Amino acid sequence: MDTKFYQLVDRFEYDVSNELGVINMAKAQVGDIIEFKDGLTGVVEKINENSVIVDLTLMENFKSLALEEKTVVNHKNYKVIHTANEEK
Repeated sequence: MDTKFYQLVDRFEYDVSNELGVINMAKAQVGDIIEFKDGLTGVVEKINENSVIVDLTLMENFKSLALEEKTVVNHKNYKVIHTANEEK
């Protein structure tokens, strides 16, 4: 099984190749907006080794959902929908 890891300057992207195909996973950066768990969105505030801490108050319907302001999301369980560096 061939496994290649590439580290980019501002982002980490893993290109894992094996006999089943290719899997790409990009880690979020602080300030990125991510989507997870059936459409919840939030802003990444901190990056940990295996997860990110996300502020959920960005969502328009935040108050009606009765959620905590912040949550932890594993890197495997989200996708980046807007990067912080797109605003620059």
